[in-house]
Amino acid sequence: MGLTLAITKEQIAGETRVAATPDTVRKWTGAGHIVKIQTGSGLGASITDMAFSDAGATIVATLKEALSDADIVLKVRQPAADEITALKSGAIVIAMLDAYREKGALNSLAKAGASAYAMEFVPRITRAQVMDVLSSQANLAGYRAVIEAANAYGKAFPMMMTAAGTVAPAKAFIMGVGVAGLQAIATARRLGAVVTATDVRPATKEQVESLGAKFLAVEDDEFKNAQTAGGYAKEMSAEYKAKQAALTSTHIAKQDIVITTALIPGRAAPILVTREQVASMKPGSVLVDLAAPQGGNVEGCVRGETVDINGVKIIGPSNIAASIAADASALYAKNLQAFVGLLIDKDGNLIPDAKTGAEDEILKAALVTAGGAVVHPNLKG
Repeated sequence: MGLTLAITKEQIAGETRVAATPDTVRKWTGAGHIVKIQTGSGLGASITDMAFSDAGATIVATLKEALSDADIVLKVRQPAADEITALKSGAIVIAMLDAYREKGALNSLAKAGASAYAMEFVPRITRAQVMDVLSSQANLAGYRAVIEAANAYGKAFPMMMTAAGTVAPAKAFIMGVGVAGLQAIATARRLGAVVTATDVRPATKEQVESLGAKFLAVEDDEFKNAQTAGGYAKEMSAEYKAKQAALTSTHIAKQDIVITTALIPGRAAPILVTREQVASMKPGSVLVDLAAPQGGNVEGCVRGETVDINGVKIIGPSNIAASIAADASALYAKNLQAFVGLLIDKDGNLIPDAKTGAEDEILKAALVTAGGAVVHPNLKG
């Protein structure tokens, strides 16, 4: 008989992505499932209702029509209050729930009897790579950060030699070498900038150098042990931060572009660039702070705004992936398709423990609400 999957319009301001594409819809409907999509859900990502309909989706006018009998609800971001109240009891909700900060939404999902999975909690293991939304979205964010910086920067990125003289290349400094940082390095290099990068994790040095950039860090004993078993950066000591700040201060003063990408799961973003360091930069320099939604890596950054401090621009994107919505949606929808595949058996039915996380390590890591309660160990209390 198949399941009913639902996609509704994203209600968070500025969110233009959508949780499905015609390609993923076609695969679900081809497997015998019903896909209901609220009208206009894909327009921000340049996907029309007709494109979804041609792929086999049923287009409905309201979110209540989409959600009333949905077994699985797919979202980009956490559902709004009216969406949660429209869920049938026992529905499965899958989204980037921003679970550490949006605890009110989690409690509402639990009270509604929903089993909610947070895609940002999918573990970074080999089997889950195709479901890794943090990587798929960060890749595009790193690319877009450099484009935003180039647009705000009043000069050319590459060296240009002309009969009238030579234009010096821009100097770009990437702070935080995760997926976003690596893509920012590659993009800045493609545009012709001279690129340096830093990260507290020693394993990133080789990656930085493989992309043709120079690595900058205080390489002491703390640095050598600054990575968790899961591959995330650890919070560094005050002493290390002081040493790193001293090293980077003189470096930042010489840079034209600084892009910061450092995040710590469940915590505010660490400050990497102080007001004094911003003040040391040349007028016309640009900082793009990809950690702005988590408080920012740059002092003086304001989420969703561009701040000008004595001619130095600090750009704080609130949702940079949404500025490249078509590609971001395509990658995210594929992440969701792979994740949903863990919940459905070969006959097209939900696996017996789909609503409780089962014994699958990926589902267990991502499950945040079930049985009327918040169940993720990092979110209880």
